[in-house]
Amino acid sequence: MPTTYAIPDGRVAMAATLYTGTGASQTISNAVNGVSFQPDFVWVKGRSFVSYNGLIDSVRGRSSDLYSNATIAEETSGSTEDLTSFNSNGFSLGTPARFGSNTSGQTYVAWQWKAGGTAVSNTAGSITSSVSANTTAGFSVVTWTGTNTAATIGHGLGVAPAMYITKQRSATGNWFTYHVSVGNTKGLFLDLTNASTTNTYFNNTSPTSTVFSIGSGVGGLNASGVTQVTYCFAPVAGYSAFGSYVGNGSNDGPFIYTGFRPRFLLIKNTTTAGTNWEIWDSARDLYNVESNRLYPDSSAAENGGQNAYDFLSNGFKARQGGSTDTNQSGATIIYMAFAEMPFKFANSR
Repeated sequence: MPTTYAIPDGRVAMAATLYTGTGASQTISNAVNGVSFQPDFVWVKGRSFVSYNGLIDSVRGRSSDLYSNATIAEETSGSTEDLTSFNSNGFSLGTPARFGSNTSGQTYVAWQWKAGGTAVSNTAGSITSSVSANTTAGFSVVTWTGTNTAATIGHGLGVAPAMYITKQRSATGNWFTYHVSVGNTKGLFLDLTNASTTNTYFNNTSPTSTVFSIGSGVGGLNASGVTQVTYCFAPVAGYSAFGSYVGNGSNDGPFIYTGFRPRFLLIKNTTTAGTNWEIWDSARDLYNVESNRLYPDSSAAENGGQNAYDFLSNGFKARQGGSTDTNQSGATIIYMAFAEMPFKFANSR
């Protein structure tokens, strides 16, 4: 019997779009071969120059900017600056301001996800949240306010998220990251190169189909009266996958099965301190081997010539034996991957 996928075409819910800055208003389309969507979460990174990772979502609003490589509180762009609107097939940009999103002549990538549009109130947890959830694609944007007391927060997905990332909006703070392969007694920080750290960030409790858990203000997470945003991701067969692999230090590295050819791959060595988070995508590298990395924890420009991964029709394979970040022998490396196409329709290149 043929396989039926909830997301038979990744282009309807996730995009990796390349563009060049103009310094003036322009519209960026995420359409690929005529398929597009209106994003609720846009992550912009300059490729050709040093620039912050700018993260904007429709729940906080187009003018509210956060940066994954910085701990600073949310900043506000003017009405004609940076991302000026979320559109039916992408987004529009104005003049560059907070994170250099449209600097003339510079090249960029914009990773985009579709949530559920206008947020709704969610009372499933001990803290009421505002949630924009795409249950089909396993992604939600959640805003809430801290209480400094161990709490649960509704995420709206209907299944347990495998990864969620939380940032304080109204105060300085790290990007607290839960990943199913690390577990509920440890955490990571998207803005840091640390190894996984044991603490009660997530109240030693795994997320459920309705809520995720937060500890009592450890390290500023869940600080009383501080507004927060959480991005929640759940696996969807043929579209998204979350897990880990153990590096072997060889150019003939491990193969990781996902069930699709990746469009987007985020990885982190959780064993060794000083290792970067890295993002790879098939928009910037059309053919194997994937060679151009960007860093969520750094403002650095694109780092090319790495030959780190092959993107295959049903997963990806580590190729860079000398890389501590991607294939250190004996190290555990976690990943988040999204599909270009399910395995049934995918072709490796």
